[in-house]
Amino acid sequence: SAAPGRVETWRRRGALWLPGGNMAAPMPGIMAAPTRASWRLLGALCLQRPAIVSAALSPMEEVVARLMQQLETERSRLSDHEVRHQAEEEQLRHPKDRGDDLASSSVVLARDLEEVWEDRFQKAELSPRLTDADKNNDRTSLNRKLDSNLTLLVKQKVGDQELWLLPQMEWQSGETLRNTAERALVSFLGESLTGAKFLGNAPCGLYKYKYPRAISTEDSMGAKVFFFKALLQSSHLSKEESKADCVWVTKSEMEDYLKPEYLKQISRFVVDL
Repeated sequence: SAAPGRVETWRRRGALWLPGGNMAAPMPGIMAAPTRASWRLLGALCLQRPAIVSAALSPMEEVVARLMQQLETERSRLSDHEVRHQAEEEQLRHPKDRGDDLASSSVVLARDLEEVWEDRFQKAELSPRLTDADKNNDRTSLNRKLDSNLTLLVKQKVGDQELWLLPQMEWQSGETLRNTAERALVSFLGESLTGAKFLGNAPCGLYKYKYPRAISTEDSMGAKVFFFKALLQSSHLSKEESKADCVWVTKSEMEDYLKPEYLKQISRFVVDL
Protein backbone atom coordinates (compact mmCIF):
# COMPACT_ATOMS: atom_id res chain seq x y z
CA SER A 1 0.00 0.00 0.00
CA ALA A 2 1.05 3.60 -0.41
CA ALA A 3 2.88 5.32 2.38
CA PRO A 4 0.48 6.96 4.87
CA GLY A 5 2.17 10.31 4.40
CA ARG A 6 1.58 10.23 0.64
CA VAL A 7 -2.04 9.16 1.01
CA GLU A 8 -2.64 11.98 3.47
CA THR A 9 -1.00 14.49 1.15
CA TRP A 10 -3.25 13.60 -1.74
CA ARG A 11 -6.32 13.54 0.46
CA ARG A 12 -5.67 17.13 1.44
CA ARG A 13 -5.65 18.04 -2.20
CA GLY A 14 -8.95 16.29 -2.88
CA ALA A 15 -7.52 13.09 -4.41
CA LEU A 16 -6.20 9.70 -3.25
CA TRP A 17 -2.88 8.08 -4.22
CA LEU A 18 -3.44 4.38 -4.98
CA PRO A 19 -0.92 1.54 -4.92
CA GLY A 20 0.95 1.24 -8.19
CA GLY A 21 1.29 4.94 -8.74
CA ASN A 22 -2.26 5.65 -9.94
CA MET A 23 -4.39 8.50 -8.70
CA ALA A 24 -8.05 7.84 -7.99
CA ALA A 25 -10.84 10.29 -8.80
CA PRO A 26 -11.59 12.95 -6.18
CA MET A 27 -13.37 11.50 -3.19
CA PRO A 28 -16.96 12.75 -2.67
CA GLY A 29 -16.45 14.09 0.85
CA ILE A 30 -13.19 15.94 0.28
CA MET A 31 -13.22 19.55 -0.90
CA ALA A 32 -10.43 21.55 -2.52
CA ALA A 33 -8.43 23.93 -0.35
CA PRO A 34 -10.33 27.17 0.29
CA THR A 35 -9.27 30.31 -1.52
CA ARG A 36 -6.62 32.25 0.37
CA ALA A 37 -7.88 35.29 2.22
CA SER A 38 -6.93 38.58 0.60
CA TRP A 39 -4.78 41.36 2.02
CA ARG A 40 -5.53 45.07 2.04
CA LEU A 41 -2.89 46.96 0.08
CA LEU A 42 -1.65 50.34 1.24
CA GLY A 43 0.87 52.78 -0.19
CA ALA A 44 2.99 54.72 2.31
CA LEU A 45 5.44 57.57 1.98
CA CYS A 46 8.84 57.90 3.62
CA LEU A 47 9.37 61.65 3.14
CA GLN A 48 12.71 62.97 4.37
CA ARG A 49 14.22 66.42 4.63
CA PRO A 50 17.95 65.97 3.93
CA ALA A 51 20.55 67.52 6.19
CA ILE A 52 21.13 71.20 5.43
CA VAL A 53 24.56 71.61 7.04
CA SER A 54 27.36 69.12 7.56
CA ALA A 55 27.58 67.38 10.90
CA ALA A 56 29.97 68.75 13.51
CA LEU A 57 33.36 67.04 13.49
CA SER A 58 34.44 64.83 16.36
CA PRO A 59 37.79 65.61 18.07
CA MET A 60 39.51 62.86 16.08
CA GLU A 61 38.00 64.12 12.82
CA GLU A 62 39.23 67.65 13.59
CA VAL A 63 42.79 66.38 14.06
CA VAL A 64 42.66 64.46 10.76
CA ALA A 65 41.12 67.46 8.96
CA ARG A 66 43.93 69.77 10.15
CA LEU A 67 46.55 67.23 9.07
CA MET A 68 45.01 66.83 5.62
CA GLN A 69 44.76 70.61 5.23
CA GLN A 70 48.43 70.98 6.13
CA LEU A 71 49.48 68.29 3.65
CA GLU A 72 47.33 69.80 0.92
CA THR A 73 48.82 73.25 1.51
CA GLU A 74 52.41 71.97 1.46
CA ARG A 75 51.94 69.98 -1.75
CA SER A 76 49.70 72.37 -3.66
CA ARG A 77 50.72 74.76 -6.42
CA LEU A 78 50.18 78.52 -6.26
CA SER A 79 46.84 79.78 -7.51
CA ASP A 80 46.55 82.56 -10.09
CA HIS A 81 45.81 85.04 -7.30
CA GLU A 82 48.92 84.02 -5.36
CA VAL A 83 51.11 84.25 -8.47
CA ARG A 84 49.72 87.73 -9.14
CA HIS A 85 50.29 88.73 -5.52
CA GLN A 86 53.94 87.63 -5.64
CA ALA A 87 54.57 89.48 -8.92
CA GLU A 88 53.05 92.68 -7.59
CA GLU A 89 55.06 92.49 -4.37
CA GLU A 90 58.20 92.08 -6.43
CA GLN A 91 57.30 95.13 -8.50
CA LEU A 92 56.63 97.18 -5.38
CA ARG A 93 60.05 96.30 -3.98
CA HIS A 94 61.85 97.28 -7.20
CA PRO A 95 59.66 99.86 -8.97
CA LYS A 96 62.54 101.56 -10.84
CA ASP A 97 63.82 98.31 -12.37
CA ARG A 98 60.58 97.86 -14.32
CA GLY A 99 59.74 101.50 -14.81
CA ASP A 100 56.25 100.93 -13.40
CA ASP A 101 55.27 102.39 -10.03
CA LEU A 102 52.28 100.33 -8.91
CA ALA A 103 51.98 102.19 -5.63
CA SER A 104 51.08 105.45 -7.38
CA SER A 105 48.86 103.93 -10.08
CA SER A 106 45.11 103.31 -9.96
CA VAL A 107 45.51 99.55 -10.37
CA VAL A 108 43.69 97.44 -7.77
CA LEU A 109 46.37 95.25 -6.23
CA ALA A 110 45.95 91.74 -4.91
CA ARG A 111 46.68 92.97 -1.39
CA ASP A 112 43.83 95.50 -1.74
CA LEU A 113 41.45 92.74 -2.73
CA GLU A 114 42.52 90.67 0.25
CA GLU A 115 41.83 93.58 2.58
CA VAL A 116 38.34 93.99 1.13
CA TRP A 117 37.66 90.27 1.45
CA GLU A 118 38.93 90.20 5.03
CA ASP A 119 36.73 93.17 5.95
CA ARG A 120 33.65 91.43 4.49
CA PHE A 121 34.49 88.24 6.34
CA GLN A 122 34.79 90.05 9.68
CA LYS A 123 31.41 91.73 9.17
CA ALA A 124 29.61 88.55 8.09
CA GLU A 125 27.31 86.94 10.65
CA LEU A 126 27.09 83.17 10.48
CA SER A 127 23.75 81.51 11.11
CA PRO A 128 23.71 79.44 14.31
CA ARG A 129 23.64 75.66 14.03
CA LEU A 130 21.23 75.57 17.01
CA THR A 131 17.91 77.13 16.03
CA ASP A 132 14.98 78.33 18.13
CA ALA A 133 13.09 75.16 17.19
CA ASP A 134 15.98 73.13 18.63
CA LYS A 135 15.92 75.12 21.86
CA ASN A 136 12.13 74.69 22.21
CA ASN A 137 12.18 71.07 20.96
CA ASP A 138 9.53 72.00 18.39
CA ARG A 139 9.32 68.81 16.37
CA THR A 140 6.62 70.21 14.09
CA SER A 141 9.20 72.57 12.59
CA LEU A 142 11.55 71.78 9.72
CA ASN A 143 14.03 74.36 10.98
CA ARG A 144 15.68 72.01 13.46
CA LYS A 145 18.40 69.36 13.53
CA LEU A 146 20.00 71.02 10.51
CA ASP A 147 22.82 68.45 10.43
CA SER A 148 20.49 65.41 10.37
CA ASN A 149 17.86 63.89 8.12
CA LEU A 150 14.30 64.46 9.31
CA THR A 151 11.45 62.05 8.49
CA LEU A 152 7.75 62.94 8.45
CA LEU A 153 5.40 61.11 10.82
CA VAL A 154 1.66 61.71 10.97
CA LYS A 155 -1.03 60.67 13.42
CA GLN A 156 -3.60 58.39 11.78
CA LYS A 157 -6.61 56.48 13.01
CA VAL A 158 -6.19 52.72 12.66
CA GLY A 159 -9.25 50.86 13.87
CA ASP A 160 -10.15 52.42 17.20
CA GLN A 161 -6.61 53.70 17.86
CA GLU A 162 -4.69 56.79 16.83
CA LEU A 163 -1.13 55.86 15.90
CA TRP A 164 1.93 57.69 14.65
CA LEU A 165 2.90 56.28 11.24
CA LEU A 166 4.52 57.19 7.97
CA PRO A 167 1.75 58.75 5.81
CA GLN A 168 -0.26 55.97 4.20
CA MET A 169 -3.45 55.48 2.19
CA GLU A 170 -5.34 52.45 0.97
CA TRP A 171 -4.72 51.45 -2.63
CA GLN A 172 -7.56 52.10 -5.08
CA SER A 173 -8.29 50.20 -8.26
CA GLY A 174 -6.74 51.78 -11.33
CA GLU A 175 -3.74 53.40 -9.65
CA THR A 176 -0.20 52.23 -8.99
CA LEU A 177 1.15 51.93 -5.49
CA ARG A 178 3.32 54.97 -6.14
CA ASN A 179 0.16 56.89 -7.08
CA THR A 180 -1.24 55.84 -3.73
CA ALA A 181 1.83 57.19 -1.93
CA GLU A 182 1.57 60.45 -3.89
CA ARG A 183 -2.08 60.72 -2.89
CA ALA A 184 -1.05 60.26 0.74
CA LEU A 185 1.42 63.12 0.37
CA VAL A 186 -1.27 65.48 -0.92
CA SER A 187 -3.82 64.25 1.60
CA PHE A 188 -1.65 65.02 4.63
CA LEU A 189 0.44 67.99 3.50
CA GLY A 190 -1.82 69.74 0.99
CA GLU A 191 -1.73 70.32 -2.74
CA SER A 192 0.61 73.30 -2.45
CA LEU A 193 3.56 71.01 -1.69
CA THR A 194 5.33 70.44 -4.99
CA GLY A 195 8.90 70.07 -3.76
CA ALA A 196 8.93 66.33 -3.05
CA LYS A 197 11.05 64.14 -5.32
CA PHE A 198 10.19 60.44 -5.39
CA LEU A 199 13.19 58.12 -5.66
CA GLY A 200 11.91 55.61 -8.20
CA ASN A 201 8.77 53.62 -8.85
CA ALA A 202 9.68 50.54 -6.80
CA PRO A 203 8.92 50.39 -3.07
CA CYS A 204 11.84 50.60 -0.66
CA GLY A 205 10.20 48.50 2.05
CA LEU A 206 7.26 46.34 3.08
CA TYR A 207 5.42 45.95 6.36
CA LYS A 208 2.86 43.16 6.72
CA TYR A 209 0.59 42.50 9.67
CA LYS A 210 -2.49 40.41 10.41
CA TYR A 211 -5.69 41.74 11.92
CA PRO A 212 -6.84 40.56 15.35
CA ARG A 213 -9.36 37.74 15.20
CA ALA A 214 -12.11 40.09 16.30
CA ILE A 215 -11.95 42.05 13.03
CA SER A 216 -10.35 39.51 10.70
CA THR A 217 -12.61 38.10 7.97
CA GLU A 218 -12.30 35.56 5.16
CA ASP A 219 -12.03 38.41 2.65
CA SER A 220 -9.47 40.41 4.61
CA MET A 221 -6.99 38.83 6.96
CA GLY A 222 -4.48 41.70 7.21
CA ALA A 223 -2.67 44.52 5.45
CA LYS A 224 0.48 44.93 3.39
CA VAL A 225 2.04 48.39 3.45
CA PHE A 226 4.44 49.30 0.61
CA PHE A 227 6.76 52.22 1.36
CA PHE A 228 8.10 54.69 -1.20
CA LYS A 229 10.94 57.08 -0.44
CA ALA A 230 10.91 60.77 -1.36
CA LEU A 231 13.08 63.77 -0.56
CA LEU A 232 11.76 67.18 0.37
CA GLN A 233 13.31 69.71 -2.00
CA SER A 234 12.23 72.80 -0.07
CA SER A 235 12.11 73.45 3.66
CA HIS A 236 9.52 76.25 3.29
CA LEU A 237 6.50 74.31 4.51
CA SER A 238 4.21 76.18 6.87
CA LYS A 239 2.29 74.46 9.62
CA GLU A 240 -0.96 75.84 8.19
CA GLU A 241 -0.52 73.77 5.03
CA SER A 242 -0.50 70.50 6.94
CA LYS A 243 -3.87 68.75 7.17
CA ALA A 244 -2.92 66.39 10.01
CA ASP A 245 -0.92 66.20 13.20
CA CYS A 246 2.64 65.74 12.01
CA VAL A 247 6.19 65.83 13.34
CA TRP A 248 9.61 65.85 11.67
CA VAL A 249 11.96 63.60 13.61
CA THR A 250 15.39 62.01 13.36
CA LYS A 251 15.80 58.27 13.28
CA SER A 252 16.74 58.17 16.97
CA GLU A 253 13.60 60.16 17.90
CA MET A 254 11.24 57.74 16.13
CA GLU A 255 11.14 55.43 19.12
CA ASP A 256 9.19 58.12 20.99
CA TYR A 257 6.30 57.71 18.51
CA LEU A 258 6.33 54.35 16.73
CA LYS A 259 5.44 50.84 17.84
CA PRO A 260 8.56 48.62 18.26
CA GLU A 261 7.66 46.15 15.49
CA TYR A 262 6.76 48.93 13.05
CA LEU A 263 9.94 50.81 13.92
CA LYS A 264 12.01 47.67 13.35
CA GLN A 265 10.69 47.34 9.80
CA ILE A 266 11.10 50.94 8.67
CA SER A 267 14.55 51.28 10.27
CA ARG A 268 15.85 49.14 7.42
CA PHE A 269 15.39 51.92 4.88
CA VAL A 270 15.33 55.12 6.93
CA VAL A 271 18.80 56.63 6.63
CA ASP A 272 20.21 59.01 9.23
CA LEU A 273 23.58 60.36 8.06
